[in-house]
Parts: sequence; structure tokens; C-alpha cells
Amino acid sequence: MMNTSNANNTPQCYSLKSPPFNYTHPISSVYFSTIFSTLGITSNLIAFIVLIKSFRQMRNRSRSFFLIFLGGLVVTDFMGLLVTGSIVVSFHFTHFNWRQVDPNCHFCNFMGMSMVFYGLCPLLLSATMAMERFCGINRPFERSTNMSKSRTVYMVLMVWLVAGCIALLPLIGVGSYHIQAPGSWCFFNISSKGSDMVFSLLFSLVGLTSIVVSFLLNTVSVVTLIKVCCGQDRTQRSRDHEVEMMVQLILIMIIASISWCPLLIYILVSMKTSEVPDAKVVLFGIRMATCNQILDPWIYIMFQVSPLRSLLLKQRSPDIVSMTCTCCCTSALPPGTRSSTHGFTSCSEGQSLRESTPALTGPGAQS
Repeated sequence: MMNTSNANNTPQCYSLKSPPFNYTHPISSVYFSTIFSTLGITSNLIAFIVLIKSFRQMRNRSRSFFLIFLGGLVVTDFMGLLVTGSIVVSFHFTHFNWRQVDPNCHFCNFMGMSMVFYGLCPLLLSATMAMERFCGINRPFERSTNMSKSRTVYMVLMVWLVAGCIALLPLIGVGSYHIQAPGSWCFFNISSKGSDMVFSLLFSLVGLTSIVVSFLLNTVSVVTLIKVCCGQDRTQRSRDHEVEMMVQLILIMIIASISWCPLLIYILVSMKTSEVPDAKVVLFGIRMATCNQILDPWIYIMFQVSPLRSLLLKQRSPDIVSMTCTCCCTSALPPGTRSSTHGFTSCSEGQSLRESTPALTGPGAQS
């Protein structure tokens, strides 16, 4: 079905702005688009390979669930850069005329949907991952009985479905997709009038709500994790993998907030002031948002290298690990007590032996 303007039968995506554009701002050059797209696609491809190898070697249940979410995030970022980047780079190299190539706005609508879908998915997935970690840290027993890998996959698919439904709204009359300066991309019309205002508010509020939910849940999870790690039961079970997952999640949240908040807040401000958005500001906000898809994969890559370094350190210096655990266990003994756990590679083993063996105390312990 062709989207047309009622006034003069002009296709809707060209009713406000029509190519060709006389736009020469440096940020719209071919170099920015090519570098951003190439770097982002390559980074996400490397991250995807690293995550697949890690998932095959993973034995920890909660960590495997987390890797599924990360895999969904990497696939989303990769496809987003591949789809939108290929269109933008092609325009800058060929300078095709949208009115001739896409007279019925089908191509423009597809790109607008892609921009919305691949923009909201990382934010929604980040909030979903924060919820999963919140339940895993604060309700570990309930989560262990109710959570499975198939359910994790369903959650990722549900996020994609929600983002897809939102992206389809302009095709049924809630909002509209339009060509944007410098003529290389399409996006929804940021306006304070009619259905365009409804969709602009929806897009902005969904994105900002996802960021706020991520921040709140991650804050509670970090506080709980600190209490558990520093509490009396800190030697009963390892929390290293949970700390690592929370650090990754916090970095993902920080990058998403810095990348997306300028554009999302600018859309809200434009709705309140009823001013026509500045094309340069919107384009800059899109560039900032693209940085989220480029920087995210390097978090996974760097954190998959660190366990290898830790393993290498243990293989080269096993005595250091043994001494560290011995000191950890000995610190829990009363003054004047000698530990008999030297040589164990885990505090839990030393703790078990200590509980089954009477401690040597008093003057006789020093002989």
C-alpha cells in the first residue's frame, strides 16, 4: 500500500522534506558512515564468535543464561549496523535519488522501521538483563527452579516482538516515517502535532524508561551483591562470576545512557516546546546512539579475555593461589589459632577440614 499525502498525492515520506538536499555538514560525510559501519560490524562479529566459544565451554547455569542475553544483544547490534549502515553508505557513494528509487516509500518505511527496531532493542534487552540479574541475585532459589535456557530465548524473542510492534505503528497511522537530511536515511517525524507526537513520546518514553529500570535494578543488585560478598557467608560460595556479570551489565547501562539519552531527551524537549527539531542536532543524536552498537561488543570481548589471564596466572603460580586461600581461611580463626588448611586450593575445603579437626590453641599450639 502506498503512503500518500492527501494534499497533492505526494508520498507521505516526502511530504515534509523532499530530496535532493543541499546539506554539507561534515558529520554527514561518507567517512563517518563508512568508519562507523565497518568498525561496528567487525566488532560485533568478533564479539559473537567469542560468545559462541564461551557458551560452549560454560558450565555455570546463571552465566549461560547471561550469555544468551548477550548473544541476542550482539545479533541485534550487528544486524542493525548491517541493515542501516549498508543503506547509508550506499547513498553516500552513489547519491541515488530516493524519489526515483523509492517512489512509493516502501524502502523509506523499511529503513525507518529498522532504525526504531534496532534502536529500542538494545535498551529493552538491557532492562531485561537487569531484571534477570536482579532475580538471580535477590531470588536465587526461585530463579533456579523457574528459569531455563528455552525460557531465556523466549524472553529475547519477546523483546524483539515488542520492539517490532512499536516499529510497525507508523504503518497503521500512529506516527509516520520521513526522509531525513542529508537524504541518506529515514526516521519517524519528530513533531508535537497529532499522531506524530504520540509516536515521538512513545519512542522517547520507552527508551528512557528502559534506562531508568536498568539503573534502579542494577543499583539494588550491586548493593545486595556487596552485602553477600562482604558478609559472614562470603566463603560459602563463589561470587566471582556474578560480580563479573554485574560489572558488564553496569558498563552496558552506562554506555547506553550516554549514547541514547541526548536524543531521547531532545525529543521530549521538542514535544514540550513545540519547536521544529534541528536536523543537525537529530543527526548528531543518531550518531551518538550508533556509538552504543559499536562500543557494546568490546565489553564482552575484554571480559572474555580476563578469565583466560586468570587461568594462565593459576597455572604459572599455583602456590600463590594456595597461599591466598590459606590466608583467607586463616583470617576467620580466633586469635592464637593455627590453621591446618595449607595446600588446599579453595577456602571451602579448608573450612570443611577446620570444622572436622579440633583447633590447636594456647601455648601448646606454638610448639
